[in-house]
Amino acid sequence: MKPLEGKVVLITGAGSGMGQTHAEVMAERGAKIVANDINGKGVEETISRVKESGGEILASIGDITDPKFVESMVASTIEYFGQVDVLVNNAGIGEHKDLEEISLDLLDRMLSIHVVGSFLCAKAVVPDMKSRRYGKIINISSIWGMNGYPTASHYCAAKAALLGATKAWAKEFAGDNIHVNAVAPGGVLTPMPIKVQGMEKIREKEKKVPLGRWAKPEEISYTVAFLASHESDFITGQVISPNGGETIVGY
Repeated sequence: MKPLEGKVVLITGAGSGMGQTHAEVMAERGAKIVANDINGKGVEETISRVKESGGEILASIGDITDPKFVESMVASTIEYFGQVDVLVNNAGIGEHKDLEEISLDLLDRMLSIHVVGSFLCAKAVVPDMKSRRYGKIINISSIWGMNGYPTASHYCAAKAALLGATKAWAKEFAGDNIHVNAVAPGGVLTPMPIKVQGMEKIREKEKKVPLGRWAKPEEISYTVAFLASHESDFITGQVISPNGGETIVGY
């Protein structure tokens, strides 16, 4: 039996990058996927990839910062698949700005997508999870949410907020057998950082990583898939950071 056989996994930001790879990897492990993104073309590509490997997938195109859309998305998922077992709060944006360049609109957009969207999605799936006394919520944070970065304070703040929410929700929902964890990747070779930073800058950054490279998207997805599976049933409130040794914290 596959490790995610029969599990229903809702992934936000699944139209590109890590979200798209999360969908592929978890579908390969037997999960039924709900792929959400505001980019309809990207969702179509994700659906094609998952179906090519024999997976079952449902599209959900819309904005997770819209409470009514989120409620509708979760209701449609439950109507179609019967439940939501796993939520992966993956949707996000990234950009490099000095503090003086960050307008209120830019700050609001960053926090809305990463933080507000994740709160709305979690709030929408929790009642179903509580009713079945089972659920997994996986928040995709970042290494920058742990140690900061000099030219993206609004992004760092948003990703750090997800770490705080992860720890609070883990304690809040432990009695309902809902596990909440975060994945905080280091550098990942996805279209977003390549577009924002360029490969020349990325190659320079890779030299500072002890393992000498950034992650392939699927290497992050393996961690997400583990946290979505029964193999992680005694793990909650934790932050796992696949980063090639770039940041090593704790004891």
